[in-house]
Amino acid sequence: MFAPSIRRFAPLSLTLVALGLAGCETTSGGSFQRIAVVEEDTQGTSKVNIASLSDVIQRNPNDPSAYNTRGAAYARVGRYSDAMADFTKAIQIDANYAPAYTNRALALRQTNRNDQAYADFSRAIQADPNYGPAYIGRGNLLRAQNQFQEALNDLSVAIRLLPESAEALHARGLLYQRQGQHPQAILDFDATIDRNPFVAAPYAARGQSLVATGQFDKAIEDFNAALNVNAQDADSWAWRGVAYERKGDRQQAIESYQRALGIDNNNATARQGQSRLQGGGVAGLFR
Repeated sequence: MFAPSIRRFAPLSLTLVALGLAGCETTSGGSFQRIAVVEEDTQGTSKVNIASLSDVIQRNPNDPSAYNTRGAAYARVGRYSDAMADFTKAIQIDANYAPAYTNRALALRQTNRNDQAYADFSRAIQADPNYGPAYIGRGNLLRAQNQFQEALNDLSVAIRLLPESAEALHARGLLYQRQGQHPQAILDFDATIDRNPFVAAPYAARGQSLVATGQFDKAIEDFNAALNVNAQDADSWAWRGVAYERKGDRQQAIESYQRALGIDNNNATARQGQSRLQGGGVAGLFR
């Protein structure tokens, strides 16, 4: 479930907010990963929703879905302790309620409690073996822990259960990318974009694999698409620089690295590229 407008993917959003795509992982040593980040509430709407959802709970105190929904609203504004309390209450009401286990697992990932998150994903699957989001969540966790075969097993099940899921296909693409299987990754990112062309992450991810396979013009197109969604994405600027550098366009590469470092002066990909092209003259360019 996605907003109808172009926006950037939350790397993994809570399932009732929308299970978003995992963030891109760079193929160099400057990689980073963001996990379980919910969409920012820039309009304050979630605070209003929380009040109305609390009224729903008062009228339906034994409805696990009411607590699960309010928990997702809490997570949207970063109140993870409150969110987990609501997910736990939903589970107390219905011990086989897979969405609450999955949402609590995602909130646990956000607070760096990965062992507990794994246990909750597994409980969700035990409660409902056909609940696809739990396989996606556990697969992403396993991928982050370099348990690639186990991650592939989970994501393959998720794709079988949810063949139109952009999230599942994107997650498998990231897994292939991590293993250097870029042609397979590109196919999955193609399928992701076909299902949901309105978010940035699959374009940025596909761009990195296109760079790795020497398809620099196509990669630049993808990074431009990602930056049209979020012009403050330092990684997309940095990898745009890599694509231009390998294409032989030094000036465009330097400009892209400058843009990346102007956003994040510690971006490793941009720093390394700038050092290669300007002999280490990074200091003073991006103040």
